Amino acid sequence: MEGTTATIGITDHAQHELGDIVYVDLPKIGASAESGKTFGSVESVKAVSDIYAPVSGEIVGTNETLASAPEKLNSDPHGDAWLIKVRMTTPDEIKNLMTASEYQEYVGAES
Repeated sequence: MEGTTATIGITDHAQHELGDIVYVDLPKIGASAESGKTFGSVESVKAVSDIYAPVSGEIVGTNETLASAPEKLNSDPHGDAWLIKVRMTTPDEIKNLMTASEYQEYVGAES
């Protein structure tokens, strides 16, 4: 988060579960994101998976690097391989998201 702009991506756990990522479909700048709704997809050698927006707002940035190098999602999902930037219309939605430790506990329980 920077002010009311959220940088959104996938987790290391998600990229590991997907396997080798070969294609990323992202929305256009100016499109709307709605919390809980899909905004794009990630294709791996295993499957195509929808990506869901954690917050609502206007998409103000997309990671164009992923168009030619989608595999970056496998090597740096929490860094340079972010997906979109959203100017949030309802910043309080952040309160509904898990913290990093809550997420780790959640995915640990799945194993």
